[in-house]
Amino acid sequence: MVVGLPSLGIPELVLILLILLIIFGPSKIPEIARNLGLAVKELRNSISGVESNENKQDSNNQHKNT
Repeated sequence: MVVGLPSLGIPELVLILLILLIIFGPSKIPEIARNLGLAVKELRNSISGVESNENKQDSNNQHKNT
């Protein structure tokens, strides 16, 4: 467990959502959520791509060494 980082419960999440609603307004929240979701998806795809490239390179190196 990470020391020093408090856990986020329901009250904290509600408070964060209310602050976001006040700052950005109700019309911007769906756009922000969509962009955040796309960013997370792109990050996951990038990580998967790097891992698969490393696996391909490792298998190619093993074939060259034999």
